[in-house]
Amino acid sequence: MNRTLSIIKPDATARNITGKVNSMIEAAGFRIIAQKRIHLSKAQAEQFYAVHSQRPFFNDLVKGMTSAPVVVQVLERKDAVPLYRDLMGATNPENAAAGTIRKQLGLNIEENTVHGSDSEENAAIEIAFFFTDAEIVG
Repeated sequence: MNRTLSIIKPDATARNITGKVNSMIEAAGFRIIAQKRIHLSKAQAEQFYAVHSQRPFFNDLVKGMTSAPVVVQVLERKDAVPLYRDLMGATNPENAAAGTIRKQLGLNIEENTVHGSDSEENAAIEIAFFFTDAEIVG
């Protein structure tokens, strides 16, 4: 079994569709083994997305991710990282494949409902950013 981090973003929590996202995740064979609803501070968002700090969209990303609560999750299943990326769909919902979270629930490229780790290495780093081992109860 492998793990990945999922974040249900502010656009989704503000629209009260966390349950819809979780239903899609579970229907795709993932187990949600840790989950909590938090409101990211500006400092937390800047630290989490530091890899993008020199990109032109960084400030908008931080502003968006701190605009409302998020739901951070640890998902588990075989090949969790690539399979969750497939389930999320393309960053821009207009380009996402049918049946993906972003195609069905995303609003636009900035409000695209979910974040997921892009590699096994980053999944471990991102999970540790939000969860202690004791909080992952699989």
